[in-house]
Order: sequence, then C-alpha cells, then structure tokens
Amino acid sequence: MESRKNIVLEKSIDFSLELINFCEALKSEKKYVIADQLLRSGTIIGANVHEAQNSESKLDFIHKIKIALKELEETKYWMTLCEKSKSYPFENSLKLKLDELGLILYKIVSTSKNNLKK
Repeated sequence: MESRKNIVLEKSIDFSLELINFCEALKSEKKYVIADQLLRSGTIIGANVHEAQNSESKLDFIHKIKIALKELEETKYWMTLCEKSKSYPFENSLKLKLDELGLILYKIVSTSKNNLKK
C-alpha cells in the first residue's frame, strides 16, 4: 500500500528547517530577541499541524490548525520587522514559503468547517 504524502506536514517541516537557518544567521548578527521570537512562533506552526493529525475530533482538528494560523500570523509580524528594518537580514524565499503555508492552512480550515456542516 502506497502512503499518500501529507503536503502540509512536509511544507511545515521545510519551512521550519529554513527558518532555523535564518534564525541562526540572525543570532550571528546578535539579533537575539527577534531570532528567538521568530524561531518560537515559526516552528510552533508545524508542531500544531503535526499535533492536529492526531486530534480527538473534527472540531479539535480545526482548533489546532487555527492555533497554527495564529502562530503563522505572529511569524509574519516578526518577518515583516526583518523585511522593513535596514539593519536586519531578510530572506524573501522564507516569506514566500510562509505565505504558501498560510494559504494551505486557511484552505484546510475552510474545507474542514464546510465538511462539518454536511
């Protein structure tokens, strides 16, 4: 039996791994506060997505994905600070991955809510 790929799990891991490298670069430039905030909020997205895979119910699944979305929005905030600050590094590819992950998560919530109504 061939197992299907779970795109959101894969993308959340890919994003987290790239984010770890970016945060290490921030720390090497002594940007500790932003690095720590960004690392925490950015990696917890994937942790919540993974936790949702073993949710107790459909409502619990939606709740966990919504928590991941809240963390995603916080991560966008920290990324925006890096992007707009003249003294911080910024990686557009990381922002694009975050945006893509957000679109997937919003679609999951929308589809899951619609499936509850059926």
